[in-house]
Amino acid sequence: MIIDCHGHYTTAPKELETFRKKQIDALKDPAQNPSRESLKISDDQIRESLEKAQLKFQRERGTDITIFSPRASAMAHHIGTEQTSIEWSRICNDLIHRVCSLYPENFIGVCQLPQSPGVPPANSIAELERCVNELGFVGCNLNPDPSGGHWTSPPLTDRHWYPLYEKMCELDVPAMVHVSSSCNPVFHATGAHYINADTTAFMQFISADLFKDFPTLKFVIPHGGGAVPFHWGRYRGLAQDMGRPPLTESVLKNVYFDTCVYHLPGIELLLKVVPLDNILFASEMVGAVKGIDPQTGHHYDDTKRYLDALPLSAADRHKLFEGNVRKVYPRLTKQIEKQVGQRHALPSKA
Repeated sequence: MIIDCHGHYTTAPKELETFRKKQIDALKDPAQNPSRESLKISDDQIRESLEKAQLKFQRERGTDITIFSPRASAMAHHIGTEQTSIEWSRICNDLIHRVCSLYPENFIGVCQLPQSPGVPPANSIAELERCVNELGFVGCNLNPDPSGGHWTSPPLTDRHWYPLYEKMCELDVPAMVHVSSSCNPVFHATGAHYINADTTAFMQFISADLFKDFPTLKFVIPHGGGAVPFHWGRYRGLAQDMGRPPLTESVLKNVYFDTCVYHLPGIELLLKVVPLDNILFASEMVGAVKGIDPQTGHHYDDTKRYLDALPLSAADRHKLFEGNVRKVYPRLTKQIEKQVGQRHALPSKA
């Protein structure tokens, strides 16, 4: 089975965006706040939004299941109040649950958290519990910068985050470290802010003893780990200079990287410097880069092609495409069995 650990519902019906615009407009006039009941999206609209996009690419590229979450850039935790974020997160997560219910063999849910600047992460626990216990989600997306590019929150290693981590460990779910849109004009959202956040999170993790306090806590750093693989020697050296343990001891039992890297040389570098046991297959399609590479004639985000081009053993392919993600997302196997059923298990392609 080939499992893509990083997908967002970027093609949701336009009614969702219209609702969000009304919600934002109502911040100036709360009397105009739209009700959840006013959002009307049919099952057929959901099917249409996926059949020509994510499902089409799954079939063409030969992947089986995508771990699927709300559109990252639309989380926009910096907009409105905590209540705004709670309402928006519930709506987006419920829509992901509908996707998974309509296509149980193709999508497994991961939730958006209702974070808000200055609000304790503990306030996101209720939605995390709801999504895991009631909707069958297997993880969450954690925004290290709810301010949208101004970085007003403490580092991810600060005790500010500990109540949420305690709940994640209790539920046995990982978090993908994923920022949202940037309201800071200095940082382009997907070209700078996302990569900055990935790199920043890794540096925070190697600077403190978070995983001594939470030995079972797991994070996925997306987009190939930002700048981390290219500067692997820098981070090994910084850890050494700070008197920190080697990366293999301090972070690599808890921190993992995905393969959302959109060229073969980048994938080759990732696999050369990061231990293969710490890499999960992902494409983030349909996501930040939607076009076709004129040098190859293929979509940039068809990351399976890059991995297929490498001389990997059968055992290593299994780890990349299936084994590692099942390890990092402990609830995944049971959720697949629940959604697909033992008798309808998909044949392995790895």
